[in-house]
Amino acid sequence: MRVNTLKRAAVAFALALPGAAVATAVAAPPAHADGCYTWPRTLTQGRSGTDVRELQIRVAGWAGYGDIVHIDGQYGPETAAAVKRFQAAYGLRVDGIAGPQTYAKIYALQDDDCTPKHFSYAELDNGCGKGGWSGGPLSSSATRTNALRTMWKLEALRRSLGDKPLYVTSGFRSVACNRQVGGAAGSQHLYGDAADLTSRSRTLCEVARSARDQGFSGIFGPGYPDHGDHVHVDSRRENKQDGLANTTDWSAADCGVN
Repeated sequence: MRVNTLKRAAVAFALALPGAAVATAVAAPPAHADGCYTWPRTLTQGRSGTDVRELQIRVAGWAGYGDIVHIDGQYGPETAAAVKRFQAAYGLRVDGIAGPQTYAKIYALQDDDCTPKHFSYAELDNGCGKGGWSGGPLSSSATRTNALRTMWKLEALRRSLGDKPLYVTSGFRSVACNRQVGGAAGSQHLYGDAADLTSRSRTLCEVARSARDQGFSGIFGPGYPDHGDHVHVDSRRENKQDGLANTTDWSAADCGVN
């Protein structure tokens, strides 16, 4: 776990101030020296812009059963619902408004490179041994952007499982790496959209079942060929570059995930 002690302490102090919960819906966010991104305003339905898009990336894992959060910069009912689930998951006031307390929790969760505190770029770049983000069908920067969204979904999945560690056994793969490990020709691993997971505290079926609520449109686990020792999750429904239908595909028959 990577922890910025001073940042976490400052956030904890801010949350303890009297009246903080009341200020959520009405006040502008306080100035914050966050190394990744600082939200300049409170966001509600009807807002749009880069700040909405940045928020959507971080709440994409709270989409709800079978749903996804579109990263489009438009704060509509879909985003508000995800914000509510995020707020509920972390014991905040549940109002669907992204204000000081919601931002404070995000600041506490993210590191200076914008990754969530329990996952890192190094973990997602390990298909054949941390070779960088090149060699796939997309540019390195586009692949890395997809990996960031994947990590925030994994952070939500981890939280839904009681904040117990999840281990990424395979993340991004270059075309050569994917061929080496026998991956499917159109594998979502090629795009930074996928992760293979194990857990030492939760069953694979618990992981697969929970992933249905965390914005993953591809889930394969026990009961699916060659997935008896891990759970594969991906964001295929959001992938516009693979030339495949943007559909949901779940298969972990031993877990009741179909």
